[in-house]
Amino acid sequence: MTDRTIGNLRVNGATLHYEVRGRGPLLLLIPGGTGGAASFDDVADDLAAEYTVATYDPRGMSRSPLDDPEAEQRVAEHADDALRMLDLLSPGEPARVFGGSSGAIAAVHLLTTRPDRVERLVAHEPPLVEVLPDVLEHRALLARVEETFRTEGLMPAMAVFAAGLKKDGDTAGPKTEVKLPPQAAARAERTMADLPYFVGRIVPGFMSYAPDIHRLETLSDRLVLACGQDSRGELPYRPAALLAERLGTELLHFPGGHTGLTTHPAEFGELLRKVFRA
Repeated sequence: MTDRTIGNLRVNGATLHYEVRGRGPLLLLIPGGTGGAASFDDVADDLAAEYTVATYDPRGMSRSPLDDPEAEQRVAEHADDALRMLDLLSPGEPARVFGGSSGAIAAVHLLTTRPDRVERLVAHEPPLVEVLPDVLEHRALLARVEETFRTEGLMPAMAVFAAGLKKDGDTAGPKTEVKLPPQAAARAERTMADLPYFVGRIVPGFMSYAPDIHRLETLSDRLVLACGQDSRGELPYRPAALLAERLGTELLHFPGGHTGLTTHPAEFGELLRKVFRA
């Protein structure tokens, strides 16, 4: 296992827990969902053979406490946190950035507002539903999730949310059971602890975010939109596919589905290395 440095970074309204491995150009990995820095444990060591790999727990998650636990969460503030990490670890030099899911939304905002700090961004399944032609349906879904969370609690709200993410017409669960690597299974408890914050604060704040598409058109040479090869038809797949078509760029497919980083870490990390070498 590669040695890692662990630190804390004070940002506006929060303290970020971060971890750094390896040597070389900076590669910042921005987690999505409730993953935190630990969600990259299965790929970070391999990537650290070529890069200084930095990961962190987003504000409000896990080991990155908010000054005000009830603070509303905004994409711009999360993107600014990523910028502060770049300023700390790669001052004056643009960096390679990977973002997954909600982390990809923060990364897209970072690219559009501070392109001077991003050499290349791989955005994996950012659920940017505001770009979709049927956005009104997805706004209604988010309203149902919020109302269910308020009136019935976490697990019923998660059930509503999960149903809205499935492929059209798919009412069944997964057809095959995915066996998680041991490290990923051990992270499940922390993930569960962060779910109320994710559903109550991150989901409404991030999935109502509308990216600056015209700005992205001017930066398309630095943006790699990516999806899981098993995600076709699911909601998080569609915005990336639509944006890639709009920008005239190739949609890159990673192994697995929305959580391919967790279920297929070796293959996922290898493809990520190839993309950043290109």
